[in-house]
This record gives sequence, structure tokens and C-alpha cells, in this order.
Amino acid sequence: MAIWREILSSDAGQFVGSAVYSRSNALGIESDIVLRSLPFNHRDAHQVRIGMSNIMTVILGGGKGTRLFPLTQFRSKPAVPLAGKYRLIDIPISNCLNSGLNRIYLLTQFNSVSLHRHIRQTYRFDRFDGGFVEILAAQQTMEGEAWYQGTADAVRKNLRYLQQKGIEYVLILSGDQLYRMDYRDMLATHIRDGADATIAALPVTRKQASAFGLMRLDDSGRVLGFLEKPQTDEEMDLVRTEPSWIDARGIPSKGRDCLASMGIYLFRRDVLVDLLEKTDYHDFGKEIFPMSIRTHKVHVHLFDGYWEDIGTIRSFYDCNIDLTRPNPPFTLEDPTGPIFTHARSLPPTRCDGAMIRQSLIADGCVIGEGTVIENSVIGLRCRIGKNVTIRNTFIMGADSYQLDEDRASDEAAGLPGIGIGDGTVIEGAILDKDCRIGRNVTVKLTSKESSGSCDPVTIEDGVIVVPKEAVLPNNWKLNHG
Repeated sequence: MAIWREILSSDAGQFVGSAVYSRSNALGIESDIVLRSLPFNHRDAHQVRIGMSNIMTVILGGGKGTRLFPLTQFRSKPAVPLAGKYRLIDIPISNCLNSGLNRIYLLTQFNSVSLHRHIRQTYRFDRFDGGFVEILAAQQTMEGEAWYQGTADAVRKNLRYLQQKGIEYVLILSGDQLYRMDYRDMLATHIRDGADATIAALPVTRKQASAFGLMRLDDSGRVLGFLEKPQTDEEMDLVRTEPSWIDARGIPSKGRDCLASMGIYLFRRDVLVDLLEKTDYHDFGKEIFPMSIRTHKVHVHLFDGYWEDIGTIRSFYDCNIDLTRPNPPFTLEDPTGPIFTHARSLPPTRCDGAMIRQSLIADGCVIGEGTVIENSVIGLRCRIGKNVTIRNTFIMGADSYQLDEDRASDEAAGLPGIGIGDGTVIEGAILDKDCRIGRNVTVKLTSKESSGSCDPVTIEDGVIVVPKEAVLPNNWKLNHG
């Protein structure tokens, strides 16, 4: 049961900086969520409470994910493993569930089999709850036969699901970002400002700004302009936000004077339908959002937590390795915002005399004597031999255990078993699932080459990537660089 508790000031009749919403999350654990939007009155609080029950969430599954290839060779971007035991799609879905949102559509198109399987196995709701995570895959209909042509086109082709009764707001999220956000805060901002659409905005420095779409605001927080990836100081001056304006809203500017789009949108449902039906635009960020600024009242919702758009091999690698730090920028163990994923009945990881420093080790692993693991993420069911050295590496693990007799048979035929063989050295790499790495293999760059290949291994953004089910025989060495 959800309980709304109004915290009133004694004289102004408004909330003292916050409203507290107690609710049980998907695990049945009650927690208090603080809405920090200011000012916040009785009517706004009531509207937020009602509005939360009238939000439909749409998560965009993304396109081919070419910049994450070869990790996306056999799976869609949202299905790419994260932190050893999760998938990228678990992040936005967990944020939704932790925010009390449990009606979620996931739009998919490319390599979506493993993503569908994960959703089916993971997100099951009480039949009386009314919640769901439902896949809306690209399909031929009487209205059209084409695949999704972009993010906006994907939503347009599924408008009938958003035009059902009882839907007042539509929250649009990306399936390949790493962050933790309570969307109740965003709805509170949306209602307080009387906006037609609200976009989440992250304060960034000018050095960072060239990689983002930046927004120009008025003093009320209404978006007046949008500029995609400005490259010069003159362009950035056009979309500069006064740091004192950011400070006044409870977020320390710390020298940041630009507001970057996070690609997280909250629309009034009727406004979104109108925008999509009256245009043939294909992309939200580059077309629909800039147009909505000209035709509707669009405001920003400031966010100052960790946020990373995982669009490249380098960003994916850095995000995972950063999670192993003593004080990681993003914490997995936050009890107020747990990350949900497929529950597996796996045994504890067994370490036989290994030395492990600053690493994340998932369930079901077997790590041999004399092995050293540093600054690395070791995924599910990973079997690592003796005297192996693993540094600054993400090993995704295996989808299933290999029987001892099958392993013996493979090795007798000269094929390494699934896992990492004795005496192997791996540094600065990503190993996809079910790789077979033999004994005394060396996977390590000896120069600062940023790209290249050494069959079957590729080098992307300075990171070695061993594709899914790749085989590196005994004594194999990376001879690139």
C-alpha cells in the first residue's frame, strides 16, 4: 500500500522542500521516496500521486548497435550483459519499478531473441497488480509493413497502446543508459511547471558539452532552444546556462554552465500523440524534441547523479571497470534503488587460493589456485584455471555449465573447454560469453593501438574484444601492436 505524507510548513501552507511517498517496491520492502521539486503545494502533491498511476512507460530498444559491435552481433543493445550478472535493460526497468511504475512497453527490432527471453524469465507480476513489461516488436500491420525507422517512428507505430483509457503521461526512456533516477521527481517538476513535455537535463562542463545536445532556457526553466553537439565557444555561448541558476535549484554547479539532454522525456499523452500524428519525423532527440520546443511548453528536470550513455565499446568498458573501484561512481548495492534481474539458482563462487583485488565476482564461478584478478568483473559461471592473471578486464562468463566429460572430450580433441585455461594472461579486454580460452594464452596490448584485429579478436577504442563463443587455442598470443 502506498501512503502519501505531506510535510507542511507552519506558515506558508507549502511543502518544506519535499514530499514523502512511502511505498512497497517489487520486493515488498517499504521505503520513502523524497520528491525534491520546489515549490510544492497540496494540489501538486495530489496530482503527482494520481499522475503516477496514469503513466505509461516506453523503453526504446535501440537500433543495430553498430558502435557496440561485436557485443551486438547476436543480441540487441539492451540485452548486453552488465556488471557480471545484469543486462543493460535491467537499469531502466529497475528505475521504473523503484519509482512505482509497473506498466512498461519495450520496443524492439534487432537481434531481440535473448532480450525477449530475459524479459519473459525476469519480470513477472502479481495478476492482481496490473503491472507488466511487454515487448512491442516491429511487425507488419494493416497500417504499414515497414520496420521502425527511428525512435519516434517506433512509438508512432504503437500509438494505439498509448491511447488506451487512463493514460495521462508517457515516459520515454532509453534501453542502454546506466543511472539511477526516481521518476516521481521528474513528474513533480512536470506538474509544478505546467509543462507539456519535460526533459531530464544533466549539468556538464564545456569540455564535456561537445558530445551532447545542449539546451537554452529562460529563468523559469522553459527550454527555448536546442543545439546538437556544439564544437566552438561561440556555439556554446548560445546555449549557456548561468551557474547561479543551477545553484539556486539545489544542484551545485561546480563550474558547469551547460545543460545536456539525457534522452529521458516525459510527455502529456495527448501532446505526444499530436506531435507524432502531425509529422513523419523519425527521431526523438534530433527532430521531435526540437520541434516540441517551438510548438509546446517544454521544461527541464535537473539531475545530478551518475549517468552514462553506453553507446561505444570504450564507454561500455569504462562503465564496467569503474564499478570495481573502491568508491565507484555508481553503486550496485543501494538498498533504496535495487537493480532487479533474472533470479538464478547458482552456487556461491569458489576461490581455491586465488588473490582477488578490487573486483566484482558473480555467482557460480570456480577460480583456481594461484590466480590473480585485479580491477575486473567476472561474470556468471566463469571457470578460471590455475595461475591465471586477469587485470582491467570484463569476462561475461557462460550461459551454462560444461559437464566434465564434455570438457575432457573437447580437450582430447584439441579444443579448449569453456572458460580460461591455466597460465593465461588477460589485460584490458572484454570477453563475451562462452569463450574458450586455452592454456598459456596472452590477450594483452603491447602498444597504444586503438583499433585493429587479430582473428577472432578485435580492438575497438583501445579495448580488446573477444567475441561470443570465440576459441583461442593453447599458447595463442595477440600479435597486434
